[in-house]
Amino acid sequence: MSFSLILPTLNAGDDFNALLRSISHQSLQPCEIIVIDSSSTDQTVSIAKDYGCRVETITRESFDHGGTRTLAAQMAQGEILLFLTQDALPADNYAFKRLIECFADTRIAAAYGRQLPHPNASVWGSHLRLFNYGETSYLRALDEKKRYGLKTAFLSNSFCAYRTRALQEVGYFKNTLILGEDMVAGAMLLKKEHCLAYEARAEVFHSHDYTLWQEFQRYFDIGVLHRNESWLLEEFGKPEGEGLKYVLSEFRYLISHKKSPLIFYSLFRNCAKYIGYKLGKIHPLFPIGVVKYMSMHKRWWDKLP
Repeated sequence: MSFSLILPTLNAGDDFNALLRSISHQSLQPCEIIVIDSSSTDQTVSIAKDYGCRVETITRESFDHGGTRTLAAQMAQGEILLFLTQDALPADNYAFKRLIECFADTRIAAAYGRQLPHPNASVWGSHLRLFNYGETSYLRALDEKKRYGLKTAFLSNSFCAYRTRALQEVGYFKNTLILGEDMVAGAMLLKKEHCLAYEARAEVFHSHDYTLWQEFQRYFDIGVLHRNESWLLEEFGKPEGEGLKYVLSEFRYLISHKKSPLIFYSLFRNCAKYIGYKLGKIHPLFPIGVVKYMSMHKRWWDKLP
């Protein structure tokens, strides 16, 4: 089963060499590597060409989380489309093979792998990855939405593969989303009676150490998504229950790692996320300058009519 690897890039830096070298060592190789670059000013493009990648350059202003990936997907030749971000590093030489093997099950339209925290990740970045990406693989179908809610549709394009035919069926990724193009695609695939898979044995290192303000901004943007794509919550249910599970899990994680004094700060961080999310859901009430200040993806607002 052939697969194309798609890498959106912007000033990928010195780590890009390590990523492409790791990709070249994968036991299962893509039929092509498409690098879609947002006008990098460093050596990203030359490094990609050194490794034989096909490079397509777009302007930074035209980048769109969904639209740019759709552009690359429509160029690709593979039966499977594997998306990877420039900051996700395969944990071993079998990550691609294990993820692509999921598609032997014809019910599966998309599969994502496990994201491990980087060795030097903060306690916050580490817990987030361990909470969202567990040790057990699973399959999700639409009829499980009452049990798992919005989590039923969860996918992450940091390391995720799609059956090309199924992705075409739902019109690829939706354009003009502030974020969450992967989950929206997952929800649409489920509504077409396809299944989504999580393959815990396919692992990459990928984590972020967000500051408290960055956490607020990211959750503000999630609130914007949920307001603009209100059908997600109508179809799958509200995310608040999952938030409580996360907070309690973080408390246990801090206690088990002998960091109990950070529990108060954990409460503060999670309150900031909650407030950010709620403000994002009512963002039309604020002047655009205030909205852009609270948002992580500021350039997105410039593209709105």
